[in-house]
Amino acid sequence: MYKRNRKAIMAGFGITIAGAILLGTPLLQAKNSPTENQDSKLKAYIKFTKIINLIKNQYVDEVNTTELINKALKGLMQNLDPHSAFMTAKDFKELNIQTKGEFGGLGIVVGKRNGALTVIAPIDGTPAARAGIKAKDIILKVGDKSTLGMSLNEAVNIMRGKVKTPITLTIVRKGVPKPIRIKIIRDIIKIKSVKPKIIELNNKTKILYIKISSFDAKVVDGLKKAIKNYPNVKGYLIDLRNNPGGLLSQAVGVLDMFIDKGVLVSQKGRNKDEDEVYKAHYKDTDTHTPIVVLVNGGSASASEIVSGALQDDHRAVIVGENTFGKGSVQVVVPVGKAEGVKLTVARYYLPSGRTIQNKGVIPDAIVPLTKVPKENNDTISLKERELKKHLQAELLKIKPKDKNSSRENNSTIDKKYLITKKVINNDLQLKSAIDIIKSLIITSERK
Repeated sequence: MYKRNRKAIMAGFGITIAGAILLGTPLLQAKNSPTENQDSKLKAYIKFTKIINLIKNQYVDEVNTTELINKALKGLMQNLDPHSAFMTAKDFKELNIQTKGEFGGLGIVVGKRNGALTVIAPIDGTPAARAGIKAKDIILKVGDKSTLGMSLNEAVNIMRGKVKTPITLTIVRKGVPKPIRIKIIRDIIKIKSVKPKIIELNNKTKILYIKISSFDAKVVDGLKKAIKNYPNVKGYLIDLRNNPGGLLSQAVGVLDMFIDKGVLVSQKGRNKDEDEVYKAHYKDTDTHTPIVVLVNGGSASASEIVSGALQDDHRAVIVGENTFGKGSVQVVVPVGKAEGVKLTVARYYLPSGRTIQNKGVIPDAIVPLTKVPKENNDTISLKERELKKHLQAELLKIKPKDKNSSRENNSTIDKKYLITKKVINNDLQLKSAIDIIKSLIITSERK
């Protein structure tokens, strides 16, 4: 058994190659489960080998053994959970490209949810966000290819491409009766993770609005710089909406700025080597400035750790919609020189001991982005047993000659977050958060 290098651990939907290559090539020595003995394990290996040989010798077309094994491994990993994956040399290379910070793409974070390719969050200021892609959209087709049965890596590879080239996504959106076709022009994706703005409550009272788009390596420094540059504010409004996560170290660093003692987050796995407890430090901690955190269905992983821990510690009021519910830990283990495995090894737990996996963080104040009609029979059921049949039916609704890019659904998302009265009045969640932080400021000044 070897100790995994913690640099490889992320609280998001990707793993950095820089950390992963430090892990070394040996895989964990297998341990038998309570119901498995050496004899049954040997029989399972023999069965697998027999089937491979059967296909190799008798399948109607000649097959390459390496390709056959790779396909088997991909299927094996996909059936463990949505975030584990076997990466061929091409996949491994693509992951390296993805984590360099700039690449030609759409600007969306995607994952598998109940077997469907689902948008976790569009990244602010990117082509996908400007085109109107929304969190929880189900991607039915990428270009002319159906995503039913498509692996996550394959979908990402198709969506990434040369800058200024177009691609059309066909999506299914909750509450919309027919699939929507959205044309997006690929571009270089540059993410500015921390964007501070000032909101004036009155002539004397200001609050610092901080939009955190992802938890990359610069978040803690960016947040500290923003707070230093605006020293006379009365409160912090941290916007984690559509933040898909990122580095666990940055999530812990943000929490350590506002919580001075106790557990911030912990992780527990099947193997004790995966267990870790991250605790707060007293030094340079702000425990007094009122904080409100905005979240929604696109807030995942590291965003859920930050909002959930602040909620558990009663350090902030959480406003918005239920978060995504991604509370698992992945590491990348190289296999040989060019391939690798991304494997779920543990789950995160908040200070209270609760897990966010498949549950998410429930806000203290549940506020929709806008007033929405009550759910009806047109809403999409995401139950595993119904989803594939539903999506196949949606595919049939698409006419081959339908070139409609659905302009009415490509509403531009405000990428600048200009905190004006117009912006506030058009954002019910933001307006509610401001009202709550006003109350917190008044309460804190009376103490």
